[in-house]
Amino acid sequence: MGLTSHKVLALSALLSVLMVAGTVRLWPRLAGSGWRVVLGRLGTIVATQLSVLCTLALVANNSFAFYSSWDDLLGTGENQPVTIQGQLSGRTAVVQSLSTEHVRDTGATGRAPEQSGRLEKVRLPGASTGLTTEGYVYLPPEYFQSAYQGRRFPAEIAITGFPGDAKNLVSKLNYPSVQLKLVQQGKAKPTVLVLMRPSPAMPRDTECEDVPGGPQADRYFSADVPAALRATYRIADGPGSLGVIGNSTGGYCALKLAMRHPDVFAAGVSMSGYYKAAEDATTGDLFGGDQGRRDQADLEWRLAHLPAPATALLVGGSREGDGDYHEQTERFRAAAKGSATKVAVITLDSGGHNFTTWSRMLPASLGWLSDHLAAPA
Repeated sequence: MGLTSHKVLALSALLSVLMVAGTVRLWPRLAGSGWRVVLGRLGTIVATQLSVLCTLALVANNSFAFYSSWDDLLGTGENQPVTIQGQLSGRTAVVQSLSTEHVRDTGATGRAPEQSGRLEKVRLPGASTGLTTEGYVYLPPEYFQSAYQGRRFPAEIAITGFPGDAKNLVSKLNYPSVQLKLVQQGKAKPTVLVLMRPSPAMPRDTECEDVPGGPQADRYFSADVPAALRATYRIADGPGSLGVIGNSTGGYCALKLAMRHPDVFAAGVSMSGYYKAAEDATTGDLFGGDQGRRDQADLEWRLAHLPAPATALLVGGSREGDGDYHEQTERFRAAAKGSATKVAVITLDSGGHNFTTWSRMLPASLGWLSDHLAAPA
């Protein structure tokens, strides 16, 4: 029986009920002070709590699609290459240097930056919005090599899910290592990576929106961040200089930013992202009660009612195991068909809404995004 099977959930719930009933029935017999009865009481408490927690965990997993199968949960599934299918075709950043030891699994620990690159912790203040957030910048080895002195590099802004920390993009998805290996294999261009969390107004989830009377998160990502980066690093300007990628909330942000600002972002990649702004206790009122603003934050609605932007998008996710993601994606692709917005897809047979699934898609996603950016110039 599969992890998300209703039979597994029903069996777990039945076991929980039986454990609670058994504990109630046995409890009078476990009275006393002997070590055997004490161990008996502890055993029934632990067993009952574990069975109830397992049931609650299954309910949460079925609701939020964290894991789609036992292999997904245990990390024992196959990790085959994925296939991309596409339509035819002011203020500067404040930098704190980190050791290259933070670039995990690159095989470059202890090497000079011209061999492994360098990861830096940064604070990116917004000159026009007053917002700020911390993140990481990965500078590729070429950035430090004499052959590239004076050259300006394309950059990719990577945005994690809410309320995730930018550190997850290093410790869990390991963007620097994946990017370094792709360049070494000739599958990507040397590129600066900018690793960020999805909201510059934490703990509020801004969904990368310019909130009426509130944080201007769209303008922060599309104007302030590029300006701060270019004022600090040798990052190129003009067409093809910037791309954006993200997972979950970050994936939604990536698509929306690329669609709203094709003059800023050459392409966008979404891994398990959704297509309509979330509205809950963490977001508050993002639109000031304006239905027009709410509609424009619905990416499918934008394609149906507004001129389609001339941009390239890659959407990746699972056919099964991630809620209704696949159905939403098919509707989005259909809305874009024949328009100036070109949509390519990565479809895994199964996979939950988790780092394991996104790690499977990341190499192909970064390679695709690199193909849509200009080479260092």
